Order: sequence, then structure tokens, then C-alpha cells
Amino acid sequence: MKDKHIVLGVTGGIAVYKACDLVSRLKKQGAEVRVVLTENAAKFVPPLTFDTLSGNPTHVDTFAPRSELEHIHLAKWADAYVIAPATANCLAKLAGGIADDLLTTTALAMTAPLLIAPAMNANMWRHAATQANLETLLARGAKTVGPGVGHLACGDDDVGRMAEPSEIVEALDALLSVKRDFEGVRVLVTAGPTVEKIDPVRFITNRSSGKMGYALAEAAQTRGAEVQLVSGPVNLAAPAGVQVVPIESSADLCAAVLDRGEWADVVIQAAAPADFRPAKVSGSKIKKTGEGMTLVLENTTDIAAELGRRKRPGQVLVAFAAETDDVLENARGKLEKKNADLVVANDVSRSDAGFGVDTNAVTLITREGQQALPLMRKRAVADGILDAVAALMGRER
Repeated sequence: MKDKHIVLGVTGGIAVYKACDLVSRLKKQGAEVRVVLTENAAKFVPPLTFDTLSGNPTHVDTFAPRSELEHIHLAKWADAYVIAPATANCLAKLAGGIADDLLTTTALAMTAPLLIAPAMNANMWRHAATQANLETLLARGAKTVGPGVGHLACGDDDVGRMAEPSEIVEALDALLSVKRDFEGVRVLVTAGPTVEKIDPVRFITNRSSGKMGYALAEAAQTRGAEVQLVSGPVNLAAPAGVQVVPIESSADLCAAVLDRGEWADVVIQAAAPADFRPAKVSGSKIKKTGEGMTLVLENTTDIAAELGRRKRPGQVLVAFAAETDDVLENARGKLEKKNADLVVANDVSRSDAGFGVDTNAVTLITREGQQALPLMRKRAVADGILDAVAALMGRER
């Protein structure tokens, strides 16, 4: 953080007091900090407090007399823009490109990385509009830290608490020192569900959204890897710089993965292939007769086990264990049965982790031990998994 130029945007929420500590921590680490307050934030903590802590004048009024366009100057000066706390209203403005105060005008002019620390009531956080706005910002490259779970100003104990200043500093440090520890590494990632046809209009599938696999592909590419992503049917945009190989059935997935297995230095199997498929597929729609129907299923190929049998020296295989019972025990068994180097154990019975949601909480299991990653956004989980892979390859920093 030494000599880094940080613009801190502060919006009007009770968590403003934490922004004071954040400025102090950044200064202690050698960063130069300039603060932009909204008018509502200034009602919680006066600008003089931030003047004193940062050692620079605090900016509030877009139209205050000055010799230069402040939002343009700040945008050119900044190495990073942090907004903490970021209210639901702020997220909506940022997502919509609204620039009606100095903070949002600066955001629109900014080309430096954006780190957002949301803070709000739990219902506001969960609201579909807020989540949609957040997804828009993430798709544009913004990074987030928090919110955490704790006691809120409304009296509830729930999600919405702004990340602690120490967490924000850590996230900012990671943002400004992006790891390139996968330079020259070829990574194959699988993601999403498979579709097993019953007849031309019916099929068997599962609840996998592909979000974890896509987050892993994006993270690996960001860290310097050459990435191929074999993906079942999902509603996700392809990560920039990643080659996507679309598949439908578990047989398609098997063929695509085995065909590329020799190419890959690391194979991360985040897809959820069907374990069973219909033994016979009808060429025409099966008519309803009123007598019910018996569907005979057969096993699909165990892709992870087949990869394990073909594993070449130095190759790292990562398997996922999506479980509902005896999660860690089943994951440890998979480590041996699949000849994997790392198994990501995931309790998919949780409503806040696993299929279809944006957060995950996993345990990373290797032959040397295990490491639990707390509940966080899947992009952060992806980096945690890649950190473990880097350690297995002797590339950790």
C-alpha cells in the first residue's frame, strides 16, 4: 500500500464511523488518501474528521469553488477507488450510471479499480433490485468485500454489516497486487449441469448454475493462466479471455474433458454431471397413457475417476464433492477414489451455499490436511481454491 493513491468514497449510512478507521489504517500502511463524502455521509461524520485523518481536504460539494474539475482530477490521481460504506442507493446509482453528486460523478470518470463495501439492512441487501445492481457492477469488473453477518443498526442480527476496515484493507491490497502466479499454466475448468434426454421434450438435469466454475475460470485467467472452460447449459456470460466449450450431456462432458486432459496442467472439475441417464432415449415424445411410466436409468461414466486413471506426472486434479450428508467424510473418500490432489467439499443442503446462489462456503481437503473457507462470494472462494492449487504446484507467494 505504500505510496498508493486511494480515493475513498463514503455514503450516508451508520457504518460511516468505520470509514474513519479505514482511513487511519490506510495511512499507517503508507497510502495517500483523499476522501469524497456524500452530503448525507457528512451528516454522520463532519468533513473535518476526514481532513484530519487523511491529511488532505475532504470533498463533498460538486460545485464548490476550485481551480480544477475535482472528479476528473481524482479519477486521474487514483490507483483505486473504494466506496465504504456503499448503501443500496449508491449501488443503484453506480449500476445505472447516475452521476448526481461528486461521489458518483467521480465513479463514472474513474478508470482505476473499484472496490465496494456494501452496508445496509438485510432485506435491502436481499432485494432483487440490489442483487441485480450488484451483478451489473461485478460484470463490469468491480470487486466487493462483505457484507458480513452481525448486529445491524435496525436491531436485527443478519447479513448487511459492512466489512471490517482490516478486511477492506486486505481486499484492497489484493486488488492492487493481483497475483500472476499461474503464468504459463494451462487450466481446464468444467462448470454447470448436464442434460440427459428422455425424449425430444423431456430431460433429467440438476440445479447447478455454473457460477462456481465460471468464477474459477475468471480467477485463473486473471492470475495469468491459459483457460479452457467446458460448460453445460447456463445463463452466464463467458469470462473475458476464456475459451468456452459448450456441452449438453455427461457423455459430451466426458469426451470434451478427456480430449483436453493431456493438454491441461490443472483440471478443476466444478461441473455437476449426472450420475445416471435414461437407458433408452425415445425418438418421439412419450405420450401420457394414465398408467404411469417406469424410467430405467444407467450409470454415466465417472469422469473424475477416468481423469485420475489417466493423470500424468505433475498434473493437478481438483474434484468437487457436492454433498448433503457426511460432507467431509465423503469428500475424503473421493480424494482417494478419484486419485485427486484436492477435493472441494461443499454442503449443498445450505440455502446460502452451493447451487444457484452467489456465495459459497467450502472445505479444501488434500492428503496433508484440510482448510475451511468461510461463507463468501464465489469469486473469492475461487481465489481460495487457486491458492491451494498454487501451493500444491509450489507456486504460492
